[in-house]
Amino acid sequence: MDNLFLVINLLGGLGLFLYGMKIMGDALQNVAGNKLKGLFEKITSNPVKGIITGTIISAVIQSSSATTVMVVGFVNAGLMNLYQAAGVIFGANIGTTITGQLVALKLTKWAPLFIAIGAVIFLFNKKQRQKEIGTAILGFGILFLGMNTMSSAMVPLKDTPLFLNLIEAVGGNPLLGVAVGVLMTVMLQSSSATIGVLVVLASDNSIGIDVLLPILLGDNIGTCATALISSIGTNKTARKAALVHLTFNIIGTTLFIFLLKPFGTIVQYITPNNVGRQIANAHTLFNVTNVLIQAPFIKYLVAFVNKIIPGDEEREKMGLKYLDERILETPSIAVNQTVKEINRMSVKAKDNFEKAMMAFQNNDLSLLEKIDENESLIDLLEEEITTYLVQLSKTDIDERNHDIITSLFHVIKDIERIGDHATNIAEMAKDKIVKKIHISDTATKQIDDMYKYTYDALNSAIEAFRINDDKKAKLVFTFENRIDKLEEEYRKDHIKRLNAGMCNAQSSAIFLDLLNNLERIGDHSTNIAQSVINE
Repeated sequence: MDNLFLVINLLGGLGLFLYGMKIMGDALQNVAGNKLKGLFEKITSNPVKGIITGTIISAVIQSSSATTVMVVGFVNAGLMNLYQAAGVIFGANIGTTITGQLVALKLTKWAPLFIAIGAVIFLFNKKQRQKEIGTAILGFGILFLGMNTMSSAMVPLKDTPLFLNLIEAVGGNPLLGVAVGVLMTVMLQSSSATIGVLVVLASDNSIGIDVLLPILLGDNIGTCATALISSIGTNKTARKAALVHLTFNIIGTTLFIFLLKPFGTIVQYITPNNVGRQIANAHTLFNVTNVLIQAPFIKYLVAFVNKIIPGDEEREKMGLKYLDERILETPSIAVNQTVKEINRMSVKAKDNFEKAMMAFQNNDLSLLEKIDENESLIDLLEEEITTYLVQLSKTDIDERNHDIITSLFHVIKDIERIGDHATNIAEMAKDKIVKKIHISDTATKQIDDMYKYTYDALNSAIEAFRINDDKKAKLVFTFENRIDKLEEEYRKDHIKRLNAGMCNAQSSAIFLDLLNNLERIGDHSTNIAQSVINE
């Protein structure tokens, strides 16, 4: 019975460790949100920049698995090629070692203090940034509280015959140690958690680094499982990215298995008499060295993976381009990608508006097919982006991003309505052409004037949204005021022409409908501009 309670305490401590690491990573991610977005904007084919990006992001979100899953999502969305992805994956392996270094600090006795400080900052601050900092400190304390609980449970378990036999077997067979490390990490879905367990095992220096090193090496292979599972159902290039992660770690582990004794000697020399610190340093040294060895050969690694999974796939033209569910692992970046997707949708709506007016002005039926195709994409994007935003709103995001998501729901609806009005104008163009309806020169000039101001309003709103520019957004209101005045003036002029018998009922209906649709496009443009000003 005592052993059962020890196991329960061990599992409870592990749960606290994982939970603390999770909330700390999420809070740090929210604090660094905009900077994380900027990092992904600057990724190029330069592997060094990719490695730096992967290191920073993995250090912030406290998980190489989450970073790699996100990379798989970017590759699947066609936003990153395999060469770029490889650099980020390499860096993620370095970044994740930061957690191990924190764990090895042996701050378990200070855990209650961190929890107290974090709770005070969280509870007594109204500003979101301060609350997130408090949450990060709170998570840090919970992490060490979990370590303390695990450590207390592990002391008696170390003396059990089963545990002693396992340690003896691993010590005499490094490959078995690697297998144990793989299995532990696959089960825990976190290499940092495995490192935490190893640090606890080494806390009293009763187990040597020579026994724990093979388990640590296996941990680096086991962490690939999350990305491999995530790549199921993706395109070939995304599956290749997950395979790059696995291949990189298998090569590194294989090399270090042959260098186990000298590697252990170096680690012991750096921090003698502290096996817990040796574990953290070994983890960092392994990953940094592995990256330095393999970075010059990235193109050959990519070529190898291309041989294993031959062929490439083009993305579907219809549907989402910038979004993938895996990017939800990092909500702040997912928000940025959603804005990009909405920009793409808005450009399609503006293109349809231009084509519809060209069809009307030039009596060109050939444009109608492209308008229908664009409208189908706009409707599809509206549905898929909305679904994605619902998923995104359920993630752990800060208050500002939550407000942005709420605003984006409205922007999507406004763009979709602009697309509908463009389709209405296209239908009027079709009626005008097929029924050979004549529009007077005066009415034609008035339509052209209204179109000019409406186009300027829409174009300014889209550009303001794209670059988040208040000045451009405020310019839309100037255009909208002009549109409203012209709509009222031209409607009165038209009534006079109609009463004078200068136009018939068919041309009258089309003219008035067109004015109404142009005015409504101006209204929706104003709504988009207002969302920019509000944010």
